[in-house]
Amino acid sequence: MMNIQYSTLAKGLGVLLATNAAMPQTVVAAPANAEQPNIVFIFSDDHSNRTISAYGSDLVQTPNIDRIANEGAIFENTFVVNSICQPSRASILTGKHSHQNGVIDNTSRWNPNQLIYPHLLEEAGYDTALIGKWHMKPTPVNEFGYSFVLNGAGGQGTYYQPEFIDQKGKKTVLNGYSADLITDMSIDWIGEHKDADNPFLIKVQYKAPHTPRRPALRHLTTFKDHVFPEPTTLHDDYTTRGEHAQKAWMQMYGMGDVGINAFPPAATSPEASKIREEWLATMNPRERRAFNQWMNRMTKEQRDAWHEAYDDINVEHWELLKKPEYKRSRATLTTEQRATRLSYMYQRFMRDYAATVLGIDENVGRILDYLDEQGLAENTIVVYSSDQSFFIGEHGWAEKRYMYEEGMKMPFMIRWPAQIEGGQRPDAMIQNIDFGPTFLDSVGLPVPEEMQGMSFKGLLDGKVSTSEWHKKREAVYYHYYMEGGHNVPRHDGVRTERYKLIDFYSQNKGEGWLELYDLEKDPNEVNNVYENADYAEVRATMHQHLKDTRAKYEVPADVYEVPYPYMHRRERKELGLIK
Repeated sequence: MMNIQYSTLAKGLGVLLATNAAMPQTVVAAPANAEQPNIVFIFSDDHSNRTISAYGSDLVQTPNIDRIANEGAIFENTFVVNSICQPSRASILTGKHSHQNGVIDNTSRWNPNQLIYPHLLEEAGYDTALIGKWHMKPTPVNEFGYSFVLNGAGGQGTYYQPEFIDQKGKKTVLNGYSADLITDMSIDWIGEHKDADNPFLIKVQYKAPHTPRRPALRHLTTFKDHVFPEPTTLHDDYTTRGEHAQKAWMQMYGMGDVGINAFPPAATSPEASKIREEWLATMNPRERRAFNQWMNRMTKEQRDAWHEAYDDINVEHWELLKKPEYKRSRATLTTEQRATRLSYMYQRFMRDYAATVLGIDENVGRILDYLDEQGLAENTIVVYSSDQSFFIGEHGWAEKRYMYEEGMKMPFMIRWPAQIEGGQRPDAMIQNIDFGPTFLDSVGLPVPEEMQGMSFKGLLDGKVSTSEWHKKREAVYYHYYMEGGHNVPRHDGVRTERYKLIDFYSQNKGEGWLELYDLEKDPNEVNNVYENADYAEVRATMHQHLKDTRAKYEVPADVYEVPYPYMHRRERKELGLIK
């Protein structure tokens, strides 16, 4: 049973979870044969579509990830059902929305006894593995034939000298850079299974570019002097949006030093020593402990490389903080002064983010090259995706969670030379609940009725058109539950090809706040037209879509009632549930 406090979901989510936990996996699976494809599912964390050049990025070039798109298909409109780490991963495995699989937020406990697509592949004779970031509780027990996942740091793992844990609970620290090590082990696992009679599924899952973004040594200075173009909405004033937008704890302006790798310089000179001591003295015990743990985790060579690359810009950072416009507190600053810090923080953030993305791209290239060298490429499905996209300055934010485009979208591209013609760019709306059904369909297995996603294989082989697809799914559904996370309110909503309706149902003491966007006229979502009389008919249609999708996916009614599932103490206090 998932860990929910102050909830009235016994008749809703609780019953669904109990049913899932007891449900036998009775789907009849066909035996594997030589024609069934291997599947290599490469997955990153918080990778913005805008930092993948196949999506037209002007920020960073990703030639290896682009290969998958160019030699297969890249989807322009792929959407997560709940934009946060654990829920996205659970929805991919189960093909279900969060309220159905029990993982509604990052505090939820994963039920490993549910029906998941890797188990169905195993029943059909597939060998399965997951190597890298799992980030669900508990760590894998029976989900894959083999698993070796990042451990520590809240399940995130670390970039340098990461700790891994196997299915028996044994922990191992490996020397090196996380993405490189995960790729090494994944290639080794493929090598051990490439000549076996059974086809294989391997999920290669990177931590990057999740915070704290720490590039590989080879990329520490790649973007050091680069100036990134600012997004149009970097200095968004949130006019027409609800108060929640200004109150969300994801402002790039307010990001701390860790978020931009600003840290005390090495004591290599009297001046540097003075700054180092001053800086360390300003850190609270938690910050100082985290800094020491990070530095002590690295080898001397790694620490020296980081200091060589960052000390000069961090000394500059320390001096800038003495100026009012660069201070973190924004209470007494003018709009112009706040804008100065935001632009500065954006450049620092982007240099690390883009450099970390390069490490992913290089490792994707290593996997693709290995498949080519071993003659496996032709009949191997290769997917690149991420648990969600990410706000990289849009609306002044650095996070996900929101149903706005940058939070709701996710990258997705797929290559299968034996079956998929290259160069495709489908604009059909798909979601992460569709991934599992598509894998099953592609290997000739039936999609269980309990999975809420749909196979989009027909979009790839030309048997289904976008218009036909959208007749089956006129709108995609989204639901975010984690009110206490970054002060982003719980909300759900629907998106069609042109419009988006968001219901911030927990706002205004439960009376709600609604936003409607015309994505054709307002792709940046800065003009909420919910109260605009010209959109009265659209508003009514979107409300019907929301009602229909809630019913279609069997969202329990008490999800919208106080007390909500998972409530932050601040929220409970505001609603008068505690003093």
